[in-house]
Amino acid sequence: MSLPKDPVMLLSVVNTQLRDRYPSLSELAADHMTDADEIIKSLRAIGYSYDEENHQFR
Repeated sequence: MSLPKDPVMLLSVVNTQLRDRYPSLSELAADHMTDADEIIKSLRAIGYSYDEENHQFR
């Protein structure tokens, strides 16, 4: 499964997968053959940042 390009859909998919499948953002990114920084950049554009303590984008 590839990650969605739309940032709002990406937010939903990434947070769900971080909650259910992946212990880290870097592992999620590696599994989807992308860079964690690209995910962070895309979600930052819609006002979200990665909260490492809570393991999700907020």
